[in-house]
Amino acid sequence: MVMDYLLRKILGFFIGHRVLSIGTKYMPTNSTEREYVEMLNYTKTMLIEIERAHINTSNIFDNLTKEIGTENLPENRKFIELKPAENRVDEYALLSNIIMGSDRYLYIEVFDGGRITDDFAEIITGEHGKIIEKSPKEVLARFLSKNDAIRVAIKIIGAGSQRGINVRAAAGMTGAAAIERAINLNREIGEVPGVGFTKLGGEFAIIFTNEFKPSKGEPSYRDNYLFIDVMDSTGFIEEHGRDTLVEIMNDIKVYMEKECHGKIEGYREGGDDLIANFPTKDMALRAGIDSAWHAMDSGANIRVGIGRTRREAGERAQLADNIKLWNPTSIMVFDVADGIYGYFIPSPFTRSVMDFLMNRKAAVLLIFIFVFTATFLGWNMGHWEFGLIAILLAVIYAVTA
Repeated sequence: MVMDYLLRKILGFFIGHRVLSIGTKYMPTNSTEREYVEMLNYTKTMLIEIERAHINTSNIFDNLTKEIGTENLPENRKFIELKPAENRVDEYALLSNIIMGSDRYLYIEVFDGGRITDDFAEIITGEHGKIIEKSPKEVLARFLSKNDAIRVAIKIIGAGSQRGINVRAAAGMTGAAAIERAINLNREIGEVPGVGFTKLGGEFAIIFTNEFKPSKGEPSYRDNYLFIDVMDSTGFIEEHGRDTLVEIMNDIKVYMEKECHGKIEGYREGGDDLIANFPTKDMALRAGIDSAWHAMDSGANIRVGIGRTRREAGERAQLADNIKLWNPTSIMVFDVADGIYGYFIPSPFTRSVMDFLMNRKAAVLLIFIFVFTATFLGWNMGHWEFGLIAILLAVIYAVTA
């Protein structure tokens, strides 16, 4: 733990940005999660903070309003905080979203009244949701994103209020999580119509104390553009050949289309960049980090930017030009709340040094003593170059040992 902290501080000093994590301590539960965790730890991929996010209840509600659409939020709503969000980016939650994807479950519970869940099921399927389970009092459905689940929940609560029926809704990563959230919300506020959900580690709910008419507003779609550019493509072609570059970019294109449901724009075969649009941000993040790893495995470095517009994605990618240790390396830049963060993939040389420092602490201590002694004696003997020679020998030993 101490070495991890010191290493993050040292790397953050040289990169010029705070390093939040090196690899991950996420505990995988299936083969897909193991694959991502092993890759993060093998490559020593770092989560860095470029511009810190200011996470608070007011900002969360403002962002939710933008994402859902003002026309889809009735005026008589009340936004309540059950558990405050932590004012930091949670590496575990971010990675969990990337691995598990954006599918969000919606649990609907009818407190009183007649058989109305059939009507709710029609609303859900009409909004491109998938019914998982349905009974006279409950409905469990799945949506492409949390925002879709919350928006449809508000529509269902409104439909119930028109018939004098109180409805509880809750969104969660899994069906069990959504049900548990509904139970907790019942305990906190009673049988008041509303929808509970999490945002950035906090627990929140939108409740309705009066009858309202469901909005007929359209979903507030948010584009999730991803921009990819191969760094120093000319040098890469000279070393590996154009065919290798074409193969890498075509592999990335096919992966984005088939596995991440991306719509490719602005790409021609043989080019070194592309733009793609994804249905959710999580899919864009997954496509970006997987593409960076794939390019790295073939000897190429790419810069990746994710944003709400093509321009924003391109500008995020350009930030990578100023974020490096000694040589440019692959990096993906994206937003979290109102902050900007990045996944930084160190070069093989840097990874070797990091691995040595983290796993061979006794050798590190001996090297420190050796360098300190050589430098101290050199200065006192009038040979300052002893210190430089000692450092050079230490680096060679760390890389080759």
